[in-house]
Amino acid sequence: MARTGMKTGHVGLNVTDIARSLDFYGRVLGFEVLGRGEERGREFAFLGQDGQLVLTLWRQSTDRFRTDTAGLHHLAFQVETVDEVRAVEARLLDAAVEFAYDGVVPHGEGASSGGVFFHDPDGIRLEIYTPTGAEDAEAPVAAAPTCGFF
Repeated sequence: MARTGMKTGHVGLNVTDIARSLDFYGRVLGFEVLGRGEERGREFAFLGQDGQLVLTLWRQSTDRFRTDTAGLHHLAFQVETVDEVRAVEARLLDAAVEFAYDGVVPHGEGASSGGVFFHDPDGIRLEIYTPTGAEDAEAPVAAAPTCGFF
């Protein structure tokens, strides 16, 4: 089979409140609004960085994210350094965000990659991670990947 060269273009998330989610993804995570639809029953927002679309929000849900149904497990965003992870962590702490684990943790015992694992206002599981810099931290779950949100 020929290689197609596919890569993730953007991710769409269902949310219950566009205004609340825009505040979270904009103010706390630093995304800019690239476009928005406010027609009742068709609310959406296109979010990006440096003019590039990264995330779309759709108000098509009435309930919080559920982990017991098929679909998205979690969404991870990569940054370059552990200091950048810690800067995002500080903004998340200021916003009283719910974390899955305390502090920056590695992806697995002895792994150099790691980050912070948390939930958006609708309970969607999110991760901000870096490829290196977490090797001295202790993994919260020794026998499974941290990104499993166990």
